[in-house]
Amino acid sequence: MIKKMIYTRGLAFKLLIPVGIVLFVSIFIWSHFSTRYQERILIDEAVSDVDKFCNSVLKLTWLAMLHSPSEDMQDILNSMSAYNDIEEIRVFNCQGEIRFSNNPEELGLLGQKQDIACKTCHSNEPPVMKTDIKDRTRMFEAGDGRLMLGVINPILNGPSCSSSDCHYHPLDIKKLGTLDVVVSLDAVKQEIGLSRKMSAWTAIYLFSTLAVTICIIIFFWVTHPINRLIKETRSIAKGDFTILKRKSTPGDQIGQLSSAINHMGTKIHEKQIELNRQKDIYRHLFEQVPCTITVQNKKFELVEFNQEFARKFNPEYGDYCYAAYKGLDSKCLNCPVEKTFLDGKSHFSEESGINKDGSTAHWFVKTAPLKDENGNIVAAMEMSLDISRRKKLEEKVRISEKKYQEIFKNIPNPVFILDKEQLTIIDCNDSVLSVYGYDRDELKGKVFGMLFPGNREFQRIKNNITAPFHERVVNLKKNEDHLYVNIWISPADFVDKNVLIVTAVDITNSVETEQQLIQAGKMATLGEMATGVAHELNQPLSVIKTASGFIARKMGTDKEVDRAILKTLSEEIESHVDRASKITNHMRLFGRKSLFKKEDVNINDVLKRAFDIFSQQLKLREIQVVWELAEELPLISADSVRLEQVFINLLLNSRDAIVAKFDGSKKPKNDKKEITLTTKSEDDKIRVKIRDTGIGIASIAINKIFEPFFTTKKVGEGTGLGLSISYGIIKESGGEIFVHNNKDGGATFLMVFGTRADGKQG
Repeated sequence: MIKKMIYTRGLAFKLLIPVGIVLFVSIFIWSHFSTRYQERILIDEAVSDVDKFCNSVLKLTWLAMLHSPSEDMQDILNSMSAYNDIEEIRVFNCQGEIRFSNNPEELGLLGQKQDIACKTCHSNEPPVMKTDIKDRTRMFEAGDGRLMLGVINPILNGPSCSSSDCHYHPLDIKKLGTLDVVVSLDAVKQEIGLSRKMSAWTAIYLFSTLAVTICIIIFFWVTHPINRLIKETRSIAKGDFTILKRKSTPGDQIGQLSSAINHMGTKIHEKQIELNRQKDIYRHLFEQVPCTITVQNKKFELVEFNQEFARKFNPEYGDYCYAAYKGLDSKCLNCPVEKTFLDGKSHFSEESGINKDGSTAHWFVKTAPLKDENGNIVAAMEMSLDISRRKKLEEKVRISEKKYQEIFKNIPNPVFILDKEQLTIIDCNDSVLSVYGYDRDELKGKVFGMLFPGNREFQRIKNNITAPFHERVVNLKKNEDHLYVNIWISPADFVDKNVLIVTAVDITNSVETEQQLIQAGKMATLGEMATGVAHELNQPLSVIKTASGFIARKMGTDKEVDRAILKTLSEEIESHVDRASKITNHMRLFGRKSLFKKEDVNINDVLKRAFDIFSQQLKLREIQVVWELAEELPLISADSVRLEQVFINLLLNSRDAIVAKFDGSKKPKNDKKEITLTTKSEDDKIRVKIRDTGIGIASIAINKIFEPFFTTKKVGEGTGLGLSISYGIIKESGGEIFVHNNKDGGATFLMVFGTRADGKQG
């Protein structure tokens, strides 16, 4: 049985090997430590006996030294060594000389520091006398191989020794000598050997007894019950559940395992009954499922089919599948069943056929292999899901999509579809092609920024891409002509990505019309400025005429002209020519037609430049200008020329309002002629005020004052375009303009501009 068990590597063998190893190691460790413990106890007892003997010798030595040290000491040592089986007993004085010994040949010899006995105290310098008995004990082998034990004891200088009349030792000497005792450990060695033998035999006895006991327990309490369980399990595996009627009594774990196997068999029996029931249910479902299911052999003959397939196509067993529901004479060219037989995998396809009523049917087909117990494909299952209704809906969606695609293509305004993350053009309508001059392939996949004249303009749109509306954006056509558009942006979902629908409205004609109106406003302003400009030019011309006349008269008299006077006159002529040139250049630049172009502008500089043209006119009319300009204002983004046009229009209106106030015969209450120009920075905004002490604005007109062609002046004195154009320019610059009457008379125009994002100062 054991050979059979070892051969088959049964459970008993697998248990005995590790248990035997653990048992053997455990008993060996116990025996080893037990022997070591016994050996230590025997040696400790021997050391204790020698130490007691040394103490007795020291007491007798003390008495003998007080009376007759030379005679008594030697006799005492000889007698005590003979009585107690002492191998060696010696007394060293403090100089290391052997004064007394049971070996007469050693008397008078000097001990060496290298001796075994001397190393105990002389291992360190200076030598230290150790008090612990373990530190004063040594074990060594004698020349004949015997084990020896030696103990060193100090002989200390006591009060009786230092004060004795017969034997005097100085009081400052602490140690008088050393007592060295050596005994044989043969008896201890024999006892240790006996103890080792007893431990070994005890270990052998314990190992044998426990091993036999464990074998019996394993064979009768493990192997036999497990063999019985194996037999019962095999019966259950064969479907024989009669064994379950025999009840087992659960006791130990194997008994519980037997009960668990019986319980498992019962559950398996119940599951088999349930499986048969489920089989019937699945068979019923197979018959009642709303999709068609067929089982075909390798010849494509119908082996099995459900009721839904029978209802639709009225087949017979053995019919070919392609003839049953497609009306074909041979198999389909792309047959998923054939593919399943070839590679043993499921396949998918979309099929069409004719129903019994003659209507067209569409369905999805999926196949699955059916294998026998050897893994060979014996049949294929084909499942079909009717999608005829979905096909009709797809056709409706296709027609609807085509309709909306036509609407998208024919929208009169350019429409782009952009990738939300990359801002690349995914698609565009036909209006984009006609307006911008590109082909669709030239735009697809390109960055939307290609339609902008510079990166700065595109970056402004990109940074505010979530804003739904962007006004007056400059784009470029393919031929690099400028195009003004208003842009609407709205997010949307397109297929599987987030997109932006960008609609551009071409406002180029409106902008050109506005440019013409602005230019007309400039010309009207220049017309109103003509008188003042003429006066501005008259003064330098008068100076030039006077200086040139003086030089001519002097030259006619043939008198020498002082060079200092000529130098002064030439400098005056040059400065007034520069002044006249500056005025004409300013008017030429102001009147020139230009495109709207934003740049960094210091609003104080623009206000001063607008005032320069009117300084003499205001002086002639005795109008005082009060300047309240804040220093180091942040820059704003605007068109400086157009902004100057706004300030000129407002200064003209203030001048005319003050002049109109004093044209009547009645003297006004507030007789100040004053225009106050104020700038300040507040809450990241630049505020500009132009305040006058004129006649003010009628309450009925104050809400219409920014409307085109509305004017409060007399017929022929105003076009009604100045404030309307100014309102548009302020809006283009990202600002706002407000007007109100002052309590003490006159009106105030307030303009508010946003500063640059970086807060840079001018």
